[in-house]
Amino acid sequence: MSDVAVAQSFRLRQGGLIDRARPLRFAFEGRSYWGFEGDTLASALLANGVRIVGRSFKYHRPRGIVAAGAEEPNALLRVGAGGRQTPNLRATEIELHDGLEAAPQNCWPSVGRDIGGVVSLASRFLPAGFYYKTFMWPDWHLFEWVIRRAAGLGKAPVAPDPDTYDSRFGHCDVLVVGAGAAGLAAARAAARSNARIILAEQDFVLGGQLGWNPTPIGGLSGGAWIRQTEAELRANPNVSILTRTCVAGYFDHNALALIETVPGSADRGGETGLPRQRLWQIRAKQVVLATGAIERPMVFDNNDKPGVMLASAAHCYLGRFAVLPGRKAVVFTNNDLAYAAAEALHDAGILRAVVDVRPSPPRELTDRLPHVPIFAGGEIVRACGTPLKAVVIKAADGKSTRLDCDVLAMSGGFNPATQLFSQSGGTLGFDESELLFRPQISVQAERSVGAARGTMDLRSALLEGHGAGRSAARAAGFETAEADEPDAPETTCSLATISPKWRSGTRKAFVDFQNDVSVQDIALAARENFRSVEHLKRYTTLGMATDQGKTSNVNALAIMAELTDRRISETGVIRDRFPYSAQSFGALASSARAGHWRPQRRVPLHDWHAANGAVFEEYGGWARPAHYPRAGETGFAAEQREALAVRNAAGLFDGSPLGKIEVKGPDAAWFLNRIYANRMSTLAPLKARYGLMLNENGAIIDDGIVARLAPDHFLLNTSSAGATKIASWLDEWRQCEWPDRQLLVAAVTSAWAVLILSGPSARAILQKTGTDIDLAPVAFPHMSYRSGHVGGVPAHVLRASVTGEVSFEIGVAASHARALWETLIHRGSAEGIAPVGIDAWMLLRTEKGNLHVGADTDGTTSPDDVGFASVVRRADDFIGKRSLLRPENRRADRLQLVGLEAAATKAVLPIGSHILCGPGRSDGYVTSAGWSPMLGRGVALAMLVGGRARAGETVRVAVGRSTVAARVTGPAAYDPAGERLHG
Repeated sequence: MSDVAVAQSFRLRQGGLIDRARPLRFAFEGRSYWGFEGDTLASALLANGVRIVGRSFKYHRPRGIVAAGAEEPNALLRVGAGGRQTPNLRATEIELHDGLEAAPQNCWPSVGRDIGGVVSLASRFLPAGFYYKTFMWPDWHLFEWVIRRAAGLGKAPVAPDPDTYDSRFGHCDVLVVGAGAAGLAAARAAARSNARIILAEQDFVLGGQLGWNPTPIGGLSGGAWIRQTEAELRANPNVSILTRTCVAGYFDHNALALIETVPGSADRGGETGLPRQRLWQIRAKQVVLATGAIERPMVFDNNDKPGVMLASAAHCYLGRFAVLPGRKAVVFTNNDLAYAAAEALHDAGILRAVVDVRPSPPRELTDRLPHVPIFAGGEIVRACGTPLKAVVIKAADGKSTRLDCDVLAMSGGFNPATQLFSQSGGTLGFDESELLFRPQISVQAERSVGAARGTMDLRSALLEGHGAGRSAARAAGFETAEADEPDAPETTCSLATISPKWRSGTRKAFVDFQNDVSVQDIALAARENFRSVEHLKRYTTLGMATDQGKTSNVNALAIMAELTDRRISETGVIRDRFPYSAQSFGALASSARAGHWRPQRRVPLHDWHAANGAVFEEYGGWARPAHYPRAGETGFAAEQREALAVRNAAGLFDGSPLGKIEVKGPDAAWFLNRIYANRMSTLAPLKARYGLMLNENGAIIDDGIVARLAPDHFLLNTSSAGATKIASWLDEWRQCEWPDRQLLVAAVTSAWAVLILSGPSARAILQKTGTDIDLAPVAFPHMSYRSGHVGGVPAHVLRASVTGEVSFEIGVAASHARALWETLIHRGSAEGIAPVGIDAWMLLRTEKGNLHVGADTDGTTSPDDVGFASVVRRADDFIGKRSLLRPENRRADRLQLVGLEAAATKAVLPIGSHILCGPGRSDGYVTSAGWSPMLGRGVALAMLVGGRARAGETVRVAVGRSTVAARVTGPAAYDPAGERLHG
C-alpha cells in the first residue's frame, strides 16, 4: 500500500470510483494533505480524518460535513488565493485538483479554536428576531457598525479576478437535467429519436448513486450500465453532455440558465486561456427534470455536531470515494431507504446499531444486518462530544442508553429536488403517506421523473425516465420506435414505508444548520404569530442561507404544522428562487465585464474631444466630456471657466447623445397627447414645447423638447439616459395599446449629431459660420424650429435653452459633425467661444433652476411637485392622469422643487444633504448644487416638504456633523424672469 494511501487514515484499501494511481496534494487551513483524482474536497478531508471544517453563522458552533452534494449546509470554504480566492464554496462540490488551497470561514484564529464560539454561551439571549427587538434603543446607529462587521459569510477577494468567463446560447429539442439513473434513461430514449438533446449534470461523473448500486440492470452492474449508456450518448452527434454544469434557473417559455465549470482552467491548476466558467442560456422545446431527491436530517439535541451526517452521504463516501465516515457508526432513521446505507456501513465493519423510530421495521431489511442491535420504536435524543463521541438513545420502553460512536448517519426521509420545478411556476402537492412534496401541476413543457417526483425505487425510476424521454421527443415532433424497450432491474425494493418523526429532545435541536435556526426559534415564531411560511422564513432566517433551505424547509414546515395544529399541506410552501445554488458573479456576468459590461458609446466628435484634452466620464452609457482642462487647471477651475464663457460670450456643447425620436403619421398628434402630460396637438408647425412624460403611477420618467415639423410629423428630444428606453416605451404603447392608430415611431439618436451653441454671442458666431436661416429674434424666436444650411451642410436648428442664454441646437448628420464643430470654434474664437463639458452644463442649468430628471426627481415625483400642476386640468386623458387625481398625489405636504440659498456666502450644499426639521427628522434633501461664478455663491435645488409655500423661510441643512442655514427660494437663481434667452 502506498505512503499516500497510508496517510489517509480513513481511506479503504480498495473500491470506490477514485484513481489511486493519481495522487493529489492539497492544503486545508495551511496544512498539507493527500487525496486522489476523482475525490471531492469533502471526501478528501474525511479520508484524512478532518472532522471540523467550519463554524455556523450565528453561534459559531463547530460544524462538520453533513451531505455529499449541493445541499451541504456546513462545509463552506474559501478556496484559492489572491484574485482567484473564492468564498462560500461547498467542499462537497469542489473537485479535487493538485495544489488546491482551502481555508475555513467565519472563525478566528482557527476552525478548532474560534474565539467567536463564546457567542454560543449566550444563545439563550439571542433567539429568533432578537436583532429586531434589541438594537432599536437608544439608537440603531450605535450598534450598526458591529452588526455590519458580523454580517455575511466569507470575505470577497480584494484583488481583481484574473480569470475569464464565457457565455453561450443553446437550443435543443429536449433538455434533460440530471444524469442519474432516470436522467440517463430519459436522455437515451429521447436521443434514439434523433432529437437534439442536452444532458446537464452538476457532478463531474454521470450516474449518481447508480455507480455504486449493486442492483444489476439488464445483466450489467450499475457502473457498467452507466458506461454503456454514456458511450451510446456520446456517439450520437445530436447529443451534448455537459458535466460540472449546474442548471441554476428555470424561467418562462422553457428558458433555462446553466453554469458550467470548465475543467482544466487556470483556477483549477490547469492551463491559462480557458474560461473559468461558462454561462449557458438554453431554450428547450421540452424539459425532463431528473434532479433526484435530498435526504432530510433528523431533528434532535445537538444534531449539528461534527460527525452527524445524512445516511445517503455516508453511503456515498463509502461507495464512491472508498472513505470511512468514521470508525463506529449508528444509523438513525424513520424509513426503509436508510437501510441501504446501514448495509454498506455494516459491510465496512463499522455499524454499531440502527435506531428506527418505527415499532416494526421490515424484517427483510433488518435481517440483512446480522448481529447489529436494532432499536425499534426508539429515538436518538442527544448527540454528545465535539466531534461526535456518543449518542443518547431513548428506547421504546423509555429507557435511555448511551452508545459510543463517531459517526451518526441520519435519515428523516427524502424531499424531491423540486427547486427548478418550482422556479418554472409548477405547483407542489404534499403526499401525506410518503411525507414529501411532489410535483403536481406543470405549467411549462416539462416532465419530472424518478426521485424528482418522489419515485424512490430504481426500477420505477428507470421506467419513468425512459417513458419521459420518449414522450418528450414525440412532443418535440420526433418519431420514437415502438419496439424500444427500457433497461430496468427485474426486481425492485419494497415500498419505502415512513413514519413521521419531526423532532426529538428538548434542548438545542437545529433545523437550519447554517443559520442556527432551532426548534425553539420556530416555536417562538409561532407564539409571536409569524406562522405564514414567508413570515417564518424572514423572522427566523430559516432557508435564507446559501443552501436556501434544501435540508431544512420541509422539517420546518412540519414542525410549524405540529405547533399550530395544522397539516403540513396547510402551512404552505416556501417558494424556491433563482439560483438553485450559489454562483459566482463572474459566471453570471460572463464576458460582460469591465468595458464589456455596458459598452460605452462614443459621440461622433469623440476624437476631437480627446485631442483637445477632454476628461471623459460615462453619462447615460455615453463617454462624454466632463470638462476641458487647460495646462495646470483643475477640473473645478475648468468647469468655472467654461460656465463663465457661456454667460459672457459663447460655449459650444456636444449634445449628440440627447434622445431624438421621430413620430409621424395621421395619428401622431393624438398619440403624443396621451404620451405627454401636457398637450401637444395644439403645437403649431415649426414651434416647440417642453413636455413631461409620466408612467401609469403619475411619476415623471423623462422630459424634453417636442418640435412639430409638419402637421403629421414631430421630433421628440429626450434625456440621453432615457433615449433607448423611451423609444422602446413609445413602441410598446403603439403596438400593444393602440395598434390601430396610424403612426410610426423611429429612434434617430445615432443618425444626428447635435451641436448646442449658447451664450450672448451665439447669434453672431452662427451668422459668421454662414446660414440661410433668418436668425433675427423676430423671425426665429425662442422655442421655434427651422431647417436649412449651416456652414454649408444641411441642418435643422432648434431655439431652446437649458442655460438661460440665447441658444441654438444645431442638428446635422453625424458625418458632418466634426467639420461644423471646428468651423464654429474657428469662427467664434474672436468672440471668446469655449467648448463646454457636462460639469459646466449641469451648473448652468442648476443656476436657471431647470429640472434634471433622475437627479431632481425620483420614482414618486409628480408634475405638481416640480411646478406643473396645470397638466391635471386637462380634460382629455393621458398616461398617468388617473394616478394624479389620487389623494396621495394631491397632498399639500409633498416634496416640491425649490431653490436654496445658503446664508454663508462660501457654502456649497452637498448633494444628498438632508433638510432637518427636528432631531433625526428630514423635511427633504438637496438634489443639485454647485458654485456659481456669476453669482459668487453656491446655488442649489432641493425637494422640500410643502416647498412652494415656504418661500423665504430659513431652514437648516445637514452638512457633515453640523448644519448650514439656507433660505428657501424659487428654483431659478440666475435671471429668474428669463429675459436673457430671448435676446
